Amino acid sequence: MKPSVLFVCVRNAGRSQMAAGLLVRMAGDRVTVRSAGSAPADEISPVTIRVMAELGIDLTRESPRRLSDEFVQAADVVVTMGCGDACPVYPGKRYVDWDVEDPAGRSVEEVRRIRDDLAARVAALVTTILPAG
Repeated sequence: MKPSVLFVCVRNAGRSQMAAGLLVRMAGDRVTVRSAGSAPADEISPVTIRVMAELGIDLTRESPRRLSDEFVQAADVVVTMGCGDACPVYPGKRYVDWDVEDPAGRSVEEVRRIRDDLAARVAALVTTILPAG
């Protein structure tokens, strides 16, 4: 059975969307990937869409989603990025908390730096959830 990863932040308009797009790029269909927010925005940040497009990752068809118990229950790994107490905790789930800056209101250069930080974290995560090779 393939592993399932849920990325969670507050607005689901930046960090969690970037992380999900990066994981899909790195792992393809070997992993089920979802992202959600505890207080989702109306749309993904245009700067987030721009810096991900620079890597050939299209987020224009994505939209912020509200965090649900169902998403958490379906995940093997829940990666939180600043959602605090809004993230439900279930026994038997692997939780990872990443201290990643919120890209909201940041310049393109700053969001690129956040994206690249996330790429390194996602690459490390891939090594722990998928067999080598």
